[in-house]
Amino acid sequence: MQRMTAATGRRAILLAGLVLAACVRAPSQPDADSAEALRRGIVTVGGDERSHYNLNWIPPVAELDGAGIAGALREAGRQLQRGHLYQDANSTLPLLFAVLRSDPANADALELRLRAIRQLIVRGEAAIHDNAGGWPGAAAEAHQIAAVLRVADANDPGVQRYLGRLDASDGLDALLLLGERDLGEGRLGEIAVGARTDFGEVLRNRPGDVRAISGLQRTRDAMIAQAQVAADAHDYANVVAWMRHAQATDGDRQVIAAAWRRFESQRLRQVQSMYVDARIRLQDPSQRGAIDAAGALLLEMPRVAVTDDGSVADLARRIDLATHYGQFLPGQEFSEALRVGGAAPLMRVVPAGSFMMGADPHEPSPSKAESPAHRVVFMRGFALGATEVRVDDYARFVAATGYRTRAERRGNSIVYDERSGNFARRSGVSWRDDYAGQPSHGDLPVLHLDVRDAEAYVDWLRTQTGRAYHLPTEAEFEYALRAGGQGKFPWGDGVPPMGAGNLTGALDVSPSGHRWANAFRGYGDGHWGPAPVASDAANAFGLHDLAGNVSEWVADCWHQGYRRAPADGAAWFNPGCRSRVVRGGSWAGAPDQVRSSWRVAQAGDITNARTGFRVARDL
Repeated sequence: MQRMTAATGRRAILLAGLVLAACVRAPSQPDADSAEALRRGIVTVGGDERSHYNLNWIPPVAELDGAGIAGALREAGRQLQRGHLYQDANSTLPLLFAVLRSDPANADALELRLRAIRQLIVRGEAAIHDNAGGWPGAAAEAHQIAAVLRVADANDPGVQRYLGRLDASDGLDALLLLGERDLGEGRLGEIAVGARTDFGEVLRNRPGDVRAISGLQRTRDAMIAQAQVAADAHDYANVVAWMRHAQATDGDRQVIAAAWRRFESQRLRQVQSMYVDARIRLQDPSQRGAIDAAGALLLEMPRVAVTDDGSVADLARRIDLATHYGQFLPGQEFSEALRVGGAAPLMRVVPAGSFMMGADPHEPSPSKAESPAHRVVFMRGFALGATEVRVDDYARFVAATGYRTRAERRGNSIVYDERSGNFARRSGVSWRDDYAGQPSHGDLPVLHLDVRDAEAYVDWLRTQTGRAYHLPTEAEFEYALRAGGQGKFPWGDGVPPMGAGNLTGALDVSPSGHRWANAFRGYGDGHWGPAPVASDAANAFGLHDLAGNVSEWVADCWHQGYRRAPADGAAWFNPGCRSRVVRGGSWAGAPDQVRSSWRVAQAGDITNARTGFRVARDL
């Protein structure tokens, strides 16, 4: 084949005749055709990349001995059975050639020659296959057989087909040589022809070729090495580009995944270093120059971060929101580590905003305790427990401190009595027990605590985390319960939709068959007694069970109404007050107690099976 030079460098004549069944090489094409071939991704080779083998075979000369033609035919048959076909004068084909020189039409000789040719073709096909498998010497053997076949009968259709397949195999071997050269000279084929297209074309025509597979693997490794160069230069956009080329070159998931992990780890170390520095600055946004310093780091990060890196966008959001949320985002869920091990309750960041607190004056006979409705504004967001505090949460506190609750010290608490269907005081009940006084499960809301027991827990959280945990204020609770709504109930008005919470429903039945005398018609939640926390869907703020399950202690002292109530969401607290506010309906509360504005006074030392608590945290 001729060579031709293109403007892009030395690339030769298009290997247009690469068809396994053909042995004729295509003539060279003009530059326009080569450009079209490159556009289609077809690989080209030059004449010096083609494999060269001697296709000439000079048969050893055999002479007929005294046994004559018959003896030569017998010996040729024996050698055919042995597979000794052409190597010396005593092999099959030389003996047959001797017979045919004497008797060109000898039918037995012609038949034996045809059988020898078929046997050689089978051997040759195996050698071509072994060549694709990388066996040393296989190509030479295939060509030696081709030379013998051309002498034996060049016009035989089977020989012609074999020579065509060998010619195609030679073209693929030439592509392998070209791929090796391209790989060595750094033409990897990431955006044009090169090693990737060379080896890929071989595999397209000869699936399973071990040298092509190895070449693609080495091309992939070279691309990964280029990605490493880009990573060392902090050019992670090019890291991604090179890695995508590598992944398209060889899909070995383990190798690609390991490289991705290595580069991602390197990138993350650099990005996270800047990200953490900025986050540290933003822990106290009021500190002089904190936001400006974080902004400078934000400008630096895109040099390292890829365009879809979340930390850049996250830091931009944090800088924008720092004055309202510190290091958090509205709706963010988090749980902080405790010094004793484990984690504080799961928290949700409640967005800053405002709402009308209290009963709508247009509601029929609004309660004086829920009036007057007044606007409360939260200039800064806060975090609220996503669920009520669980038994497991409280158990960690007791194990760490040895704290004894009021019910334990007093020796009793109020439980639900299944026999009578009423609530009654029972001895030996503590926070470890459920609504009926039986041992509780760890994911149930903790019960049988007075307000001091709840405050002791949040004081411990402050010590363990160094963060400003507290009981929710009454305003925080109602704001979170409404979650942007202003209806009579958290879900609006009327009967609750199914899944609204653990409420008193007419469809609920106790273990012994009791039903509620005052309940939501047509509603049932499948629970009699508190449900495991988060059994029902969260509200729009991502919070569970504010309207049901158990009522909850809040930080405020009881006041008969909202005149002179704080307008900024702070607790309305008078030191020494005996009555505290309890908010939110419970599993055993009347439907009226599930209203968004419902509130009730409860002596601070009361413990029972309907009251629990959740925690809040300043940001």
